[in-house]
Amino acid sequence: MRKQKGFSLIELLIVVAIILIIAAIAIPNLLRARIAANESSAVSAIRTINTAQVSYQSAYPTVGYS
Repeated sequence: MRKQKGFSLIELLIVVAIILIIAAIAIPNLLRARIAANESSAVSAIRTINTAQVSYQSAYPTVGYS
């Protein structure tokens, strides 16, 4: 009797299906993590701008203007 070398079509299809299921679960989580990172970066930038604005206001106060 001959030894089998390689995989059958059914085995390959099952493996591809499993990989697709794992990818379908993982991709939305990665996208959510990316969005959260972008939001965190934006909040950090706004805090930096606010700190610079307060620093500028204390260094150069508005005198005589309303």
